[in-house]
Amino acid sequence: MCLGIPGKVVEVYQQEGLKMGKVDFGGGVIREACLEYVPDLEPGDYTIIHVGFALSKIDEDEAQKTLALLAELEMLGEELPELSEDEAGA
Repeated sequence: MCLGIPGKVVEVYQQEGLKMGKVDFGGGVIREACLEYVPDLEPGDYTIIHVGFALSKIDEDEAQKTLALLAELEMLGEELPELSEDEAGA
């Protein structure tokens, strides 16, 4: 499964002719991403990042809701027991 993660653009710059930026995913996690597909992104905007590329601009409320759901999923995963290979169908 592939998943796009919301983040906040904190810096925008050009690198080798491409619009690039630093994106804050919360908890001190900041990564570089290509912003070329969403050229109107500016610092302070929220975006969905997938494999290092900004895919779309989203509003802050939507970003926060998605991040909260991802946190819940992580907590749920910690509470569920691991499946053995036989149970998982491997």
